[in-house]
Amino acid sequence: MWPLIKILPVKTNFRFVSFAKLAAVISAIAVVISLGLTLYPFEPPCGGLACGIDFKGGTLIELSTEPKAVDLAVVRKTLAAQDLGDVQVQAFGAPTSALVRFQTPEGTSPAEAVGGVKAALKAALGDVTFAKTDVVGPKVSGELFTSGMLALGFAIGLMLLYIWFRFELQFGVGAVVGLFHDVILTFGVIAGFKLEFSLTTIAAILTIIGYSMNDTVVVFDRLRENLRKYKRMPLGEVIDLSINETLSRTVITGLTAVLALAGLAIFGGPTLFAFSIIMIFGIIVGTYSSIYVCAPVILLWGVRRDDEAPEPIKPAAMRS
Repeated sequence: MWPLIKILPVKTNFRFVSFAKLAAVISAIAVVISLGLTLYPFEPPCGGLACGIDFKGGTLIELSTEPKAVDLAVVRKTLAAQDLGDVQVQAFGAPTSALVRFQTPEGTSPAEAVGGVKAALKAALGDVTFAKTDVVGPKVSGELFTSGMLALGFAIGLMLLYIWFRFELQFGVGAVVGLFHDVILTFGVIAGFKLEFSLTTIAAILTIIGYSMNDTVVVFDRLRENLRKYKRMPLGEVIDLSINETLSRTVITGLTAVLALAGLAIFGGPTLFAFSIIMIFGIIVGTYSSIYVCAPVILLWGVRRDDEAPEPIKPAAMRS
């Protein structure tokens, strides 16, 4: 056996509920700060977020270097020297094709910006053809931003209905409070570290919502089982017991995902760096919220403990 496995305790007995008030204060302060970073300076469409081309508008160019494969590193280096602000370069279809997105610099017309970019790319790549050039206006970008926010709200609403159907209303409210906590803090990290906010970022946040909900369901499921077993045990002790019983599974699952994302952040290049960092933070804060946000809501609200009889324990002879 690997010696380090022995470091992990087989059974833990942490008193999570005793720190619930302190955790609530810390979470409330973090949420307020995150909201301030996200909304200030209250300018549409993104406020304090560093919106990418998807939400601010820009220019898209499709290029081809057929018959040879396009060198994406050279394309990125060439565009970075043009002072175009946010730039996105990605492979498109065949290895000989690529898509380039960039913002039009202030004081420059789209036609001038496109002409300068094409001239620079021709000088860097040699024989290159441009198949398509499109300009994405602020109206379309605003619609994308609105659709992205609606997607987040719709996902949280569905999670509330699912937990309500599977458990009880207070469980659903606790789960949704935890999801709002996770999403707001993630937005705060995006705004605070000036990470690019794009459709890819929204995809990362939706993934965080799913991961956080999965972790919460595991804790709630064990809590429901223990509520049936220990009807005389105080609710706070039942919550502590349930969290401790699922803690090793939660930590190992989260650590595995964080290690994979750390590799993606280090070796995935600038395109995937922001996505990886957001996911890492979301997994960590999602694990925290399952313990110190969702479960304490159950403690404050209370649960009905007389609706189901405890399951009788059968003797071994009867089981066989």
